[in-house]
Amino acid sequence: MRLVFAGTPAVAVPALDAIAASGHELLAVLTRPDAPAGRGRGLARSPVGAWADAHGVEVLTPARPREPEFLDRLRELAPDCVPVVAYGALVPPVALEIPRYGWINLHFSLLPAWRGAAPVQHAVLHGDELTGASVFELEEGLDTGPVYGTVTDEIRPADTSGDLLERLAHSGAGLLVAVLDAIGAGTARTVPQPADGVSLAPKLTVEDARVRWADPAFAVDRRVRACTPAPGPWTTFRDDRVKLGPVTPLPDGPELRPGELHVEKSGVLVGTATTPVRLGEVRAAGKKAMAAGDWARGARVTAGEVFA
Repeated sequence: MRLVFAGTPAVAVPALDAIAASGHELLAVLTRPDAPAGRGRGLARSPVGAWADAHGVEVLTPARPREPEFLDRLRELAPDCVPVVAYGALVPPVALEIPRYGWINLHFSLLPAWRGAAPVQHAVLHGDELTGASVFELEEGLDTGPVYGTVTDEIRPADTSGDLLERLAHSGAGLLVAVLDAIGAGTARTVPQPADGVSLAPKLTVEDARVRWADPAFAVDRRVRACTPAPGPWTTFRDDRVKLGPVTPLPDGPELRPGELHVEKSGVLVGTATTPVRLGEVRAAGKKAMAAGDWARGARVTAGEVFA
C-alpha cells in the first residue's frame, strides 16, 4: 500500500524501520515542526523527521494538520492509509477522510485502558501487571476507535517507563505492519472498544514527578519508575532540587521518618510511610548523575537530614 507515516519522537522510529522493510511504499512522513532543543536552543528536526531526511523521504511539518497547504499535499500524495505513532497533534475530520483506508494509530496500552498521552507511565504508576499495544482506527474521539489488533507485555518489577516503552515500540511495530498487511489484503477486521474498563492517561507533569515520601514504599518506587526517564523523578535537599534514579524498596530496612536519609556503607536509604527505599543514582543541580553513596559523601549528609 501507499503510505504516509505520522509520528514525531524516537519511540516512533522502530515502526518506521519496520514499514520501510515491509514492502509497502512510504510516500512521506508527517511530523511536528522543528523545535528548540539542547542548551543552545537551536531548532532541531524531530527523530522521525531526521529518519526521513536520512532515507530521502519527503517530510511534512505543518503547524497544524488542518492547514490547507498540508491537506492539498496529502490529497496529491493520495495515500491508501496513514499509520500513526505518537504524532502529537489532533487530526481533523477533513484529513481523516483523505486516505482510502483512513488513519490507523499504534497506541501503547490495551485499549480502552489508558487512553491519552502517557499510557505507559500511568500503567507503571498504577501498578498494572500487564500492558501492551493496540492498533486502532483513528477517529475524532480520544483513542476511541475500533481496534484492529493487540500485543501484550508483562510489566516487570524493575521496569521503568523507558524500559517498557522501548519493548512496546518494537513489538508494536510488528503489530502495525501486520495490520497494514491485512488491510492491504482485505482481511483486516476491527472490534469496537468495550464501554467498561476505560481509563485516562494525561501527560505527567514535572509536579507529578515530585516524589511523595509520605507515600508507602511501593508507591514511591512506582512513581520513580513511571517518571523515568521523563519527566524525571525529583525531590529537594537543602532547598535545592535533585533528580533521582530508580529506587529499591527494602521490606526489612530500619525505621525512618518519611524523607529521612540514612547513610550506610552499602548506600543511602530514605524513609517512606512504610519501610525505606534504597537510592540508586542522584543528580544534584548542575552536576552529573552519580551513585547515591558518592553523592551523600560529597554533600556531607548528616544524621537526621531529610528530603522534603
